[in-house]
Amino acid sequence: MNKLLYRPLGMLFSVLGGLAASKLFAQVWKVISGDKVAPTATQRDRGWGEVLLAATIQGAIFGLVKAAIDRGGATGYDKLTGEWPGDTRDVDK
Repeated sequence: MNKLLYRPLGMLFSVLGGLAASKLFAQVWKVISGDKVAPTATQRDRGWGEVLLAATIQGAIFGLVKAAIDRGGATGYDKLTGEWPGDTRDVDK
């Protein structure tokens, strides 16, 4: 039952994490390239290398932020309720 209560919190954390990751990526891209806006895949005046580099950096930042927020939320929920909200199987077996 407690795990069901975690779902809305997890969704809220995910949305906030996405917003934070977007802002972080924008700042990182400014430092790396000097451009205010990162290229998109459909911009004609941007090269393959620039588009793929931006996508790689963006994916890494989003993955890192998502993992940190998911793990932090699960850890906090466990401390508050005594129940881990995610998978508890031993992955080595």
